[in-house]
Amino acid sequence: MSGSKKSGNVIVKYLPVYFVLLAIAGLEIVLAYQGFSPGVLIAILLALAFSGGALAVMYFMHLNEERRSLFLTLIPAVIFVLIMMNMLWSDSFRLLHMKPFAH
Repeated sequence: MSGSKKSGNVIVKYLPVYFVLLAIAGLEIVLAYQGFSPGVLIAILLALAFSGGALAVMYFMHLNEERRSLFLTLIPAVIFVLIMMNMLWSDSFRLLHMKPFAH
């Protein structure tokens, strides 16, 4: 049993994170009904969604307890996936008009 870690009180650890995520979701709902322009609203909501997603991944998927090297290997993988997705988006715009490479 010398290799096992003590987890401590998990409620004390995860309950504040839960309330922060709940506050972020509530803030997103409140902001959606305000009179912001669409571009500003999308930027704010994307930033809030990114921060909430990062917080959920760090705590509920236990990424904050992993080694830093694992975390740093995920960043290039995500960038690679986004670049590969960018290669396919041009086909989706082309298929809107069902014309191959319309000029």
